[in-house]
Amino acid sequence: MAAWSGAAPPPAAPPFFAPNLNSPMSLIAPSAAAATVLAAAPSAESSAAPAAESADESTAAPADESADESSDHPAASRYGAIAESEVERAARHLADLLAMAVEHGPGQAALIVYDTRCDLNLALTEAYRRAAPNATFIDFDSVTPEAVLAAFAAMAAADLVVLIQSTSFRLEAFRIRIELFKRGLKVIEHVHLARMPGAQGEYYIDSLAYDPAYYRGVGHALKARIDRAQSGRVDSGGEQLVFGSPFESAKLNIGDYSGMNNIGGQFPLGEVFTEARELEAVNGRVRIFVFGDTSFHVNRPDTPITLIVEQGRVAGAENSTPEFDNMLAIIRAHEGEVWLRELGFGMNRAFSRSRLVDDIGTYERMCGIHLSLGAKHGVYAKPQFKRKDARYHVDVFAVTEAVYLDDERIYQDGAWQIA
Repeated sequence: MAAWSGAAPPPAAPPFFAPNLNSPMSLIAPSAAAATVLAAAPSAESSAAPAAESADESTAAPADESADESSDHPAASRYGAIAESEVERAARHLADLLAMAVEHGPGQAALIVYDTRCDLNLALTEAYRRAAPNATFIDFDSVTPEAVLAAFAAMAAADLVVLIQSTSFRLEAFRIRIELFKRGLKVIEHVHLARMPGAQGEYYIDSLAYDPAYYRGVGHALKARIDRAQSGRVDSGGEQLVFGSPFESAKLNIGDYSGMNNIGGQFPLGEVFTEARELEAVNGRVRIFVFGDTSFHVNRPDTPITLIVEQGRVAGAENSTPEFDNMLAIIRAHEGEVWLRELGFGMNRAFSRSRLVDDIGTYERMCGIHLSLGAKHGVYAKPQFKRKDARYHVDVFAVTEAVYLDDERIYQDGAWQIA
């Protein structure tokens, strides 16, 4: 779920994707690699037809590449702060995702809609040119909205649409991903890339690596263990948050879409989530080291904030900050109290307490536990909440020393242990 999901005062965010090889795994240690709008209105000249190009007809470099090839650093300058070697690595990751996750075959068409407003967009667009050489590419900022909609309409069911967005594309009332799913299209969304400058772009590229044995093996094993658990506990370094209830049926976002209505969503992958069947059975204390602020960015206090949870509601916050207090006050002003709902098991080993990105919706995949504050959760209906009154879903991230389901420890030393 998005960091801030709800009505004013925070600005509305695009809906975060709610996710619709099973081998025994023991300790899964992080890999070596993981250690490390509607756009401005187009000009009159560009509004007549889409600036669509076949990947094999385009040059290797983005359109803004300098003509001077004698530069000391030509490869790096093509993608700003992102080196050519990172683009090549991204292309390999994307090729794996296309083949193994969304199962995009050579007989299926692909449409890549991109913008060129930040370095990570430039790098990912070029990576897709290499990973999907027969795709058609459209620069969102150089065409009319009608041209983009016409390109979508030309796609057939089971074709692929990729959206590479520095912010989030807007087409008036057209809800892009929802409408594309209705047409039977596969969708990959990369959103808010401009929030991840510099080295964060490399972390994002790391997060696109797809290991099906890990994601599918551990992901399905986590779901099976969650679904049969009668209770759970999160140890956040001396503080214990206890879930004294069985859990709702866990949902998967692991790149395995078998049995699901839709294929794709917001990338990167890597999450299993649930919530307590009985929300009032959640009690205890939990240390929070990151939360999503009202600008949809990661906010990392100098000292972790300790949440006090009583009967599923936030009863207090120790070592809090003005920003966190303001977030709680906004929720209380509209919902009366602050509920704790989602229990998320993040699986993406590219992100950790020391490897952060500023976009909260991306960081949600971090390997560890995240929770949501506020009454809103679009996946699990609860009788005490009316959809029109539940406005907020704010992601907060727990210091994760250990996680227990019943009395079985399933998380240790920064990795999931599950058989």
